[in-house]
Amino acid sequence: MDSIDELLSRGVEQIIGREELEEALKSGRKLRLKFGVDPTRPDIHIGHSVVFRVLRRFQELGHTVIFLIGDYTTKIGDPSGKSKTRPMLTDEEIKGNVQTYLDQAGLLLDIKKAEIRYNSEWLGKLDFNGLIALASKMSVAQVIEREDFKNRLAGGQELALHELLYPLMQAYDSVMLEADVEFGGNDQLFNIMAGRALQKKLGQRPQVVFIMELLVGLDGTKKMSKSLDNYVGVTDEPVDMYGKVMSLPDNLIAPYYKLCTDIPLATIDGLVKTLAEGANPRDSKASLAREIVRQYHGETKALAAEEAWNKQFREGGRPQHIEEYAVEDAHMSLVDLLVASGLAASKGEARRLIEQGGVRLDDTVQTSEAEPVFANHQILQVGKRRYLKLRVK
Repeated sequence: MDSIDELLSRGVEQIIGREELEEALKSGRKLRLKFGVDPTRPDIHIGHSVVFRVLRRFQELGHTVIFLIGDYTTKIGDPSGKSKTRPMLTDEEIKGNVQTYLDQAGLLLDIKKAEIRYNSEWLGKLDFNGLIALASKMSVAQVIEREDFKNRLAGGQELALHELLYPLMQAYDSVMLEADVEFGGNDQLFNIMAGRALQKKLGQRPQVVFIMELLVGLDGTKKMSKSLDNYVGVTDEPVDMYGKVMSLPDNLIAPYYKLCTDIPLATIDGLVKTLAEGANPRDSKASLAREIVRQYHGETKALAAEEAWNKQFREGGRPQHIEEYAVEDAHMSLVDLLVASGLAASKGEARRLIEQGGVRLDDTVQTSEAEPVFANHQILQVGKRRYLKLRVK
């Protein structure tokens, strides 16, 4: 990114307090930039990189990025966009997820220059008197005005009291960190605005609200999410990462170039033009896949991933390295094997895969869930990318 204008526009949906931000940048004042994540799952995906890329650029300009680990808010689980109460995680689950977040964030952010904070530092010390005093700064009407809460109440679905506290807790994080700017996707707008309002009520300069575009997942419809299995993980193996990007719907090629790479916008505009004129999207998608793999694994592995993928899918070959799976019983049903091996999440899904012709054994499409007798060295394939080499016990 070559200019402040591009920094404040590329992949940016809206900035509330933009004039304040521009004045601060022109004045040379060093800003405290807050980005918080709740470690509800163990991995970061490239959807997170949309924000991280901008934060890294601010770091390079000398500003302080606060990478906030919501180890305490994770106990509630952010209700944003959720139609039901999220399950609470144990302390051990949260602790394990925190470590992988820190390891993986280092691929996207200069962790040594970042301020790493945990909101248990202050939320864990807040007694009931403190919570009452804090709660008096936010009205019930303000909280239940948020769309997902209104929808759940209107639909007669349960809305737990602790979920109503989540926006207040995230807002209090901004107060304790004295954040100048908070970053997030558009699903976080309500929470970040709550922080701006609470800071103002408590006499702080209200934070600028920096809302980034959400990266649509591989399904082409919903935001990228681990729970929806439509994601590209930042630690995915190179060939898997390459293959996932190649599975993108064609209409997401340009948005992924804009949000997930540093390719100049003028170049992307030219790409969009050539695609509209009938250029083969496969070539543009291959360049995109190679660039994304290069960012996380380096040039050599990116080229090797492309070669391996081409061999497997363009030339009809298989991956060079296929995971081995030990089969408990050579006569077990195919459905049971698919579930036991993790190639299907349930028996119902396994049956659907078989019915759709998506399961092969040594390149033969399987049409019956109980047909095969399994043997050593057979290759079980589901879809285009998932393989297992069988070893019968």
